[in-house]
Amino acid sequence: MPIAQLDPRLKLRHLRCFLEVARLGGVAKAASALNMSQPAATKTIQELEAILGVPLFDRSRRTLSLTTTGELFRLHAANGMAALWQGVQVAAQVSAVDMVRIGALPTVSTSILPAALAALTADGIIMPTRVVTGPNAYLIALLRAGELDLVVGRMADPHDIAGLSFEHLYSELVCAVVRRGHPLAESKAPLLSALADYPWLLPPPDAVIRPTVERYLRAHNVDIADTVLETVSDSFARNYLRATDAVWFISEGVVAPDCRDGLLVALPFAMDETRGPVGLTTRVDVTLSPPAVGLMSAIRHSARQATGAPAVA
Repeated sequence: MPIAQLDPRLKLRHLRCFLEVARLGGVAKAASALNMSQPAATKTIQELEAILGVPLFDRSRRTLSLTTTGELFRLHAANGMAALWQGVQVAAQVSAVDMVRIGALPTVSTSILPAALAALTADGIIMPTRVVTGPNAYLIALLRAGELDLVVGRMADPHDIAGLSFEHLYSELVCAVVRRGHPLAESKAPLLSALADYPWLLPPPDAVIRPTVERYLRAHNVDIADTVLETVSDSFARNYLRATDAVWFISEGVVAPDCRDGLLVALPFAMDETRGPVGLTTRVDVTLSPPAVGLMSAIRHSARQATGAPAVA
């Protein structure tokens, strides 16, 4: 029965009292166990039977016994209370002080992950978290060594994720960005071949998107620029772009706020071929702690909010 159809008069005290009377076989014993008066316990059972519209106990004998309907209701009420208790325990553990260690690639560090952590804080959930950034290979190595609970970002190459599990959240492009006022930004229809006339900023060879960028450029007959600066520092790249005519190849999620604020400009190249999956990577042989599971849930919600992706069933 959907929650919306439950009689609003039905309270937890009705279920607790009913289950105790059924377990102990009498109202007096149940009242004592629940630290309430016998008249109050009797009234609670009467209220429950009135709400359900059926008798739950056979009162023809000295000791109360359940009717057939009462026995069926007892089974479902007991299961429901047990499930509710487990939910309360999980929620309490998520709010515990266990440290959650997460590896974050740049693509989620500017919006998805901060939004997830902010949402948990707003809900009053205290979750000590250590966020580690760096190249994908470094984070995956830490994950395998048990020094991280999960990694969130672009999916690693298939040969790098043996023994790991990847949960897809959304897909995103790599883009080429420049400073506001850059000659290519001022052009209405810049050519890809013109990229070779400017210095480039690229992630190092072990970064997830580096092979993607190189394949894209080769497919469009664009030679690698003579001047290539490799970096994993987003702050350095932003400042370098503002001071030069360099072109930065980076996942669009990293620079979305900069482009939205007009600080950087994404060049209007068709780069659908660079689209790749972003998600959560965990070890298949490790059971995550409740706080880590809670953080993953918050990240999923944050990703849906940011990308408009449908909720996972």
